[in-house]
This record gives sequence, structure tokens and C-alpha cells, in this order.
Amino acid sequence: MKRVTVAGKTVDEAVDKALALLETTRDRVEVRVLEEPRRLLGVIRIGRARVEVACRPDPREEAVTFLRQLLAVVGIEAEVDVEARGKHQLWISLRGDRSLGVLIGRRGQTLDALQHLVNVVANKKSAELVRIVLDAGGYRERRRQALERLAERLAVRVVRTRRSVKLEPMPPVERKIIHTHLQGWRNVTTYSEGEEPHRYVVIAYKES
Repeated sequence: MKRVTVAGKTVDEAVDKALALLETTRDRVEVRVLEEPRRLLGVIRIGRARVEVACRPDPREEAVTFLRQLLAVVGIEAEVDVEARGKHQLWISLRGDRSLGVLIGRRGQTLDALQHLVNVVANKKSAELVRIVLDAGGYRERRRQALERLAERLAVRVVRTRRSVKLEPMPPVERKIIHTHLQGWRNVTTYSEGEEPHRYVVIAYKES
């Protein structure tokens, strides 16, 4: 964390000097007043103000640094791309060779666990919560497409047989894909049952 200690005639002047040195803005720092000037008889200012100004950790930088350190430890070479999607969401994509499969794991379980860890690290000291979605080798998009195809196939079966179908347990983000994709279907409704981490989607028949 970058921090400087600066003196000035007033606290505001000292803070402004510190911001110039850190090349940042007031909303991205924490200020600790170490010393304030005193006034003699309420008129004459004696002494100087002294402040310590520290930059707040940037969630994006914290996440990228953590991922690069992790990749180096496990011996995987990959490029880290960061894209802002909305004010409080970052999409981090890892691009590399087949070795990225180690980070994805069975049905994305390792990737989901790593994503949770990255969010914890990035937001640990951040003043503003940022949601980070972690992808590796385009897995998230492939998984989304596969879930949508599965949802359509099962929805057709439900309409034909008029019998509900229970899907396997899925994390919240994948259940949402199913719910959203079938939202506009006639004669079909979806809902979730069970307790985490075994919560699953039910596709049921609905009279029109």
C-alpha cells in the first residue's frame, strides 16, 4: 500500500500535497492526521499540520496480483485480461493452453472455488465491494451454452410428458442461467429446491 507523510500550513494543504505525490484523488485514500497547527490566542497559527495519507487497495490490482502469483506457483503460463462490466463488476479472463484445465476442474468446481478466493482477496481492504467473475479458457461461455441446450431439451420433455424434471445440484449462477433461459417458455415454469450446496432446479409443467 502506497503511503506518504506530508506537512503543510493546514491539514487540507498537507493532504493536497500528499495527493499530488501519490498521483491520486481524495476518494481513493485514507487520511490520518498526525499533528494539527495550534492557534495562539485564537489568532496566530503555531506549528504545521502533518498527515499520513495511504492509498486504498484497488480491487482490480489486488485480484490480478493474486492471480499472477498463483499462476507462477502452479507453473501455468496464462494472460490475465480484465474487463469492467458495470460499475461494481469485473470480469477476469485467463487465456492460455490446455493446462488451464487444472484451474477449471470438474464441471468448473475448481474455478468457482478460485473465483470465491479472488473475491475475498480483492475486497478484503477495499472500501467498495466489487463482484469479480473469473473465467479460464472461455469455460463460462461454453458452460452457459451447454446449460441452455440442456434446459431446452428438458423443457421439451416436460411439455411432452407433463412431468417435472429435477436437475443436478448447481451453484446459484448456473441455476440463474436455467431460470432466465426458460422464463419465456409456454407451459413451463422453473424453481429451485434444496439447501446449498445441494440446491437444484426443477422444471415443471404449467397449464397455459
